[in-house]
Amino acid sequence: MEQVTVLNAVFRGKVAHRYGMETAIDKVPTTERIYLSETGLEGDECAEKRFHGGTERALHQYPAEHYAYWREKYGIEKNWQAPGMGENLSSEGMTEETVCLGDRYQWGEAIIEVSQPRSPCFKLNQRWDIEKFSVDMQDISRCGWLYRVIQPGYVSVDDPLKLIAREPDAMTLREVCDIYFGDPLNRDALMRLKAQSKLSQSWTRTLDKRLETNELENWNFRLLGHA
Repeated sequence: MEQVTVLNAVFRGKVAHRYGMETAIDKVPTTERIYLSETGLEGDECAEKRFHGGTERALHQYPAEHYAYWREKYGIEKNWQAPGMGENLSSEGMTEETVCLGDRYQWGEAIIEVSQPRSPCFKLNQRWDIEKFSVDMQDISRCGWLYRVIQPGYVSVDDPLKLIAREPDAMTLREVCDIYFGDPLNRDALMRLKAQSKLSQSWTRTLDKRLETNELENWNFRLLGHA
């Protein structure tokens, strides 16, 4: 299981009025040794705590190599590089194809655990000034992922991520996205995903509702910002 990833950068940000909205998506790099609590990095903020942050969404990691795809798709005039997706951790060599739900990493003094893929939202559309950018991201499952903090502690960009535990039946994040976003009413697939004990509570509640009603929740507000 020995897997060690050296981070490219660690970012944190404050809420500000940018891109026509209140957001902390514009983050700045830090090389300091900072405290990671159960709700995130010291000094990092989020604008809408209903949809961002909290104990199961304490950190966001985004693969740096994905920016090459977006540059090719949308052109070089935009600054396609971290932390353009509002990520806290930037890395190479970890993607949705290789990272699994529930993976635990030692990061400095802290231990963090993958809780869910990131759910793309309309704020990405505004940040990049691209209509339906969030939809494009969701469609190809290049969303990045979120962590819960199992053990708080001091961390820094100089501390690598060391994989220390993986669930025996773990799904890759790509598999999770392919069901949750790509085949959202497939009952057998939903039951397989629901069996993943490390899936975040919010996504598990959504699965329960889909299984109960056989109806898909309205994604328009999250993806587009309107009903």
